Amino acid sequence: MRSALVLGTGLIGTSAALALVQRGVTVHLADHDPEQARTAAALGAGTDAAPDGPVDLAVVAVPPAHVATVLADAMRREVARGYTDVASVKGGPRRDLQALGLDLTRYLGTHPMSGREKSGPLAATADLFEGRPWVLTPTRDTDTEVLNLALELVSHCRAVPVVMDADAHDRAVALVSHMPHLVSSMVAARLEHADEAAVRLCGQGIRDVTRIAASDPGMWIDILSANPGPVADLLSDVAADLDEAVRALRALQSSDEAKRREGSAGIEDMLRRGNAGQVRVPGKHGSAPRAYEVVAVLIDDQPGQLARIFADAGTAGVNIEDVRIEHATGQQAGLVQLMVEPQAVPVLTAALRERGWALRQ
Repeated sequence: MRSALVLGTGLIGTSAALALVQRGVTVHLADHDPEQARTAAALGAGTDAAPDGPVDLAVVAVPPAHVATVLADAMRREVARGYTDVASVKGGPRRDLQALGLDLTRYLGTHPMSGREKSGPLAATADLFEGRPWVLTPTRDTDTEVLNLALELVSHCRAVPVVMDADAHDRAVALVSHMPHLVSSMVAARLEHADEAAVRLCGQGIRDVTRIAASDPGMWIDILSANPGPVADLLSDVAADLDEAVRALRALQSSDEAKRREGSAGIEDMLRRGNAGQVRVPGKHGSAPRAYEVVAVLIDDQPGQLARIFADAGTAGVNIEDVRIEHATGQQAGLVQLMVEPQAVPVLTAALRERGWALRQ
């Protein structure tokens, strides 16, 4: 691929453009808001000047509801040899294009499984997709050249290609992305009018559960409007589980010992099912999940503290597999949880204590 046209310069489009530019591809940028395209160009994502002729690949990075319209316009103008989109739903746009009677041999729908809570070109980074799955949904009619161009796009963005059927993809993202986002928002909504004293007790658990609720509502309305059926089906299942949880908890309030045992068994079953589902979440680099031990380090909220911890761990020859930070309420301090292989715990613990770090048992 020597040239590309990115139509839509939000977070995803600009991030892909930045990655392509780094790999030597000439990138042209276009957006319904010219100022946003100019911003992306100023960030080094390419040029907002129109290409002189057809580019190798047109990448449509607009909300799902507008994908078919933008793609149809680009294909009728023959702006590229191949066409793809990066929307988070795949079945609907393909059916819309079919209804318009367009030649779909030159089109391949894709979806990079990556993003941020922030949107717009200023939130974009060239490494946004690095190591992340990037779904491709070719059909028997997809031209080989277009498939190769899409694979080259994924490679330039350092993502991992995953081939799926379009409708299977939509059911999958409903499960792992769209439904969880709504559940996160529902939990976060309980905090809106909560007492300040209660909110001040928020710890890492509630932060983990509500993190994605900070995303732009307008963007999510576009996403959910394009995939409502599978999301509604999943929420119906969640609602049934919630009803069971409410009944079990009410039973735990009973003075009847048999009802309390029944309630306890119901809650335990739900928690165990949660354990069974959680262990299926892929671990580091998409591999099977691993069991890590936690080394907890107390730190002051000062510049360079994390860098020192990582440097000391590196000196000890210990690889930090993951890290979480829990900030102390009302204090300029926090707890850094370092996830390491079990056999590395005594080595890291001894090394950090030797260098003066305070560890929590």
